[in-house]
Amino acid sequence: MPKLKTHRGAAKRFKKTATGKFLRSHSGKRHLMGAKPAKRMRRLKKLTLVHDRDLHEVRRMLPYA
Repeated sequence: MPKLKTHRGAAKRFKKTATGKFLRSHSGKRHLMGAKPAKRMRRLKKLTLVHDRDLHEVRRMLPYA
């Protein structure tokens, strides 16, 4: 069986937890931040889990994570 290649773009965006789930960062923090409330920006700062429906695709892109 040949080795599988890691999707390098995905490797930079997702992080695996000890329980096997994947963390991702929120979108909407790149520009126009002055118009967004500080409370919203604090919430967007934190990492969140990848949704169950997307987990299969992320695992496929990161075979050795």
